[in-house]
Amino acid sequence: MTERPDVAAFNSLSADEAKGLLRTCLDVPRWVDEVEGGRPFAGWPALRLAAEQAAASLTDDEIEAALARHPRIGERAGAAHDAEHSVREQSGVDPDDLDTASRLAAGNAAYEQRFDRVFLIRAAGRSADEILAELDRRLENDDATERGETVEQLGEIAVLRLESAV
Repeated sequence: MTERPDVAAFNSLSADEAKGLLRTCLDVPRWVDEVEGGRPFAGWPALRLAAEQAAASLTDDEIEAALARHPRIGERAGAAHDAEHSVREQSGVDPDDLDTASRLAAGNAAYEQRFDRVFLIRAAGRSADEILAELDRRLENDDATERGETVEQLGEIAVLRLESAV
């Protein structure tokens, strides 16, 4: 990835402004505090690494809080969800395609029954069929493996949002 010249602008924000921007990426207080507290960053690679490392250390409670803001894949995002991000990130999923919507709803339900949380995937750039294939694969995971994949996906989504925000 090339150097992002706007990281300097992120570094120059007040602590409150930086935290506000970070909350739009991942609304987990410890993650926000850790990333904001790492400023100033030498460039995008350093900022990205800090965001990834902070996401990798999320607790189960923090994951649960973060997932509460995510709509299910294929679900229209409501006001209580990350609507702006979700519409853009799920652009490869047509919620008006009834067959796809039905398959995604069934997959979401199976995942929630199996793991007792919302299925999370970095949907940006993926089609509904790709998402469904990944959902099917992840339904075969044990709890520990799936927790790891959920944290990884949460981190990828946070970094994707951070990259577009700074």
